[in-house]
Amino acid sequence: MLKLIVGNRAYSSWSLRGWLAAKQSGLPFEEVVVSLYDDAWATRKAQDDLVPSAGKVPTLWNGETVVWDSLAIIDYLNDLTGGTRFWPQDLDARGMARSMAAEMHAGFVALRRACPMNTRRIFDPAPPGEAVAADLARIQQLWAQARACHGGSGDFLFGNFGAADIMFAPVASRIVSYQLPVTPFAQRYVNAVIAHPWMQDWIAAGQEEDWVLDQYEQQPTGAL
Repeated sequence: MLKLIVGNRAYSSWSLRGWLAAKQSGLPFEEVVVSLYDDAWATRKAQDDLVPSAGKVPTLWNGETVVWDSLAIIDYLNDLTGGTRFWPQDLDARGMARSMAAEMHAGFVALRRACPMNTRRIFDPAPPGEAVAADLARIQQLWAQARACHGGSGDFLFGNFGAADIMFAPVASRIVSYQLPVTPFAQRYVNAVIAHPWMQDWIAAGQEEDWVLDQYEQQPTGAL
C-alpha cells in the first residue's frame, strides 16, 4: 500500500496538494500526519521515512520507491494509474493544464508569503498590495482561459476535477480565508473547489488538529 506523509492540514498547502493527488488516484494509501516546526520537528524530519526528501512534505512511499514534491507525486500517480485520472485527454487541453500547474508550482510568491494557508481561519479583509493584486490578476486570467477553452459544462478548470485544480486548491483556500477580492466568475470556481468532498474532508480534519503555529495565525494589518 502507498504511504503518504503530510504536514499540518490547517497550514500545509503542499501537503494538501499531495493528499488530493492520492485521493484522485483512487488507490488505497496510508496517511501519516506530522506536525511541522514544533519542538520535535528536528528529530522527526531526520527519521528514515523523511530523510530522502530532506524533511519535505508531502512525501509518498510505494514500497522502496519514494517521491516527494506535490507535482512529482501527481505525475508519478498519473503514471501509476494509466494516465487517465489527472490530466485532460485532449492534447491541447493537457498542454495548457501542465503549463498552468507548472506556473502555480513555481510562482505567485507574493500571494503565498502574504497569505499563508490556514483552513481554520477567516481573517478580516485587508486590501491586497500591488504584488498580491498582480498575482491574483494572473491567476484569474489563467482560470478564465482554461474555463473558456476547455471547461465545458463541468465546474472545474478543465471540466472534471484534475491535476490543475489540485495545484490551485490552496489558492482557493487562501481566497476564502483572507476574503480576497476576485471576480464573480472566479468566486464560483473557488466555491466549487471548496465544496468538493475531498476538500471538505481535509478542512474538517484540520479543524480537529491541536497544533497551532503562531506565524500562520496573525491577522493581517495594512495591505497584504
